[in-house]
Amino acid sequence: MTSHEPVYSNNSTDKASLTRRAFGTVVGATAATAAVGLSAAPASAAPAEDARERPFRAARGKHSRRPNILFILGDDLGWADLSSYGSPHIHTPNLDRLGREGVRFTDAYSGSATCSPTRFSLYTGRYPGRTKGGLAEPIADRSVGLEPTHPTLASLLRSAGYATALIGKWHCGHLPDYSPTKSGWDEFFGNFGGALEYYSKLGLGGEYDLYEGDATYKDLRYYTRILTERASEYVERDHDKPWLLNLNFTTPHWPWIAEGDTAESAEIVRRIKAGGLAGLFHADGGSVEKYKQMVEDLDRSVGEVLKALKRSGQEEDTLVFFASDNGGERFSYQWPLSGNKSSLQEGGIRVPAVLRWPARIAPRQVSGLPVFSPDWTATLLELGGARPDRAYPLDGISLAGYLLRDEEPAERDLFWRVRGERALRRGDWKYYRGRSGVDQLFQLAHDQREQANRAEAEPELLAELRASWERTNAGLLPYPTGA
Repeated sequence: MTSHEPVYSNNSTDKASLTRRAFGTVVGATAATAAVGLSAAPASAAPAEDARERPFRAARGKHSRRPNILFILGDDLGWADLSSYGSPHIHTPNLDRLGREGVRFTDAYSGSATCSPTRFSLYTGRYPGRTKGGLAEPIADRSVGLEPTHPTLASLLRSAGYATALIGKWHCGHLPDYSPTKSGWDEFFGNFGGALEYYSKLGLGGEYDLYEGDATYKDLRYYTRILTERASEYVERDHDKPWLLNLNFTTPHWPWIAEGDTAESAEIVRRIKAGGLAGLFHADGGSVEKYKQMVEDLDRSVGEVLKALKRSGQEEDTLVFFASDNGGERFSYQWPLSGNKSSLQEGGIRVPAVLRWPARIAPRQVSGLPVFSPDWTATLLELGGARPDRAYPLDGISLAGYLLRDEEPAERDLFWRVRGERALRRGDWKYYRGRSGVDQLFQLAHDQREQANRAEAEPELLAELRASWERTNAGLLPYPTGA
């Protein structure tokens, strides 16, 4: 076994003695082991015991002040693109270490299958379909965005005494109507659109898309370097209050340009200026090796920010969370999941997710609890001492009790909707209807690849989950006709 492969606990457990929540974590760890093609290593072949993951348990009795929050998103990073999630060829030592120092989630999901609706779900804590801007999958023009009147994670935490900043990709609307600084973030440095060329900063429409606040900012260096520097500077400041930093990398989203690929950058810029969107989509570029370079650069960049956090002396009291905004794209490693970005199959919405908070969370843990983006909104609001706005009830649940007090979360359904597809997860069961219009039912604990359709064998359960999906859908905004 190479040093970058994950190692799982081989302790035997009496399942009858476990709560549903604790048993779920064991199932999740076992499923993750099977997913990467590994069996649990025997004790004689395993590294030191303290390097082995164990099912999550809250470290009750520990206390700390309200945490700083460093929330990091990768862009179009697949569930198995980290070595700790089973990638056989991509090496991510910094993100693997981040997971070892806290808890790694095997069954974490994004709020949607593309960039902007997931961001809506994270910033609002609600299904994307509750807001007009969230209906765009993703936002591709200037007609919609996150309304400044809607409460957000940032605005609610700011009201509770936090400093707030967003560095990187916004993708929740464009100026002059929509901006992070209009939605609760004190500071913004980054891009408004869904993608940009990494050197020129040209977006899908050929516009220059790097801003500080609401003003353009000129810097033609490689974008990931710039964001890493900005984030490192922010966490090393002398803060006089707790802070929230949303750090949204564009890596490894297309175009497929690693640092140093200046000739490829110039060719894409030429195509963009010639008026073609194809240049930025880069449909004729990229490779598995190029994608590997980009993901490993993302890992190094996260490592640099974490080093800055450690230098600042705030590491102990800072909650660091890392995830992807949705499933992987063309060159992503998804095995054993089916589907990818834009799909509600597991590969389109299940994402890597790790959380570290040294003051409160014990290291080397793994959780199989199904969670999704709006849950983190509710969780961070509770941990930060902020109250949700009653006029905008959250669709996520707070995991603070689970993380800190060993409380079993209430059973609930996870719901997703995109044009032409629907999905709902309850426990180990997933209801899915793709563009074929056929209802399907999968038992994910035994079939993460969603190949064994149990719809005929479990007609009553299928009907129950379909009815639950339709009740939730009835409370959401309809998609505009003809869109």
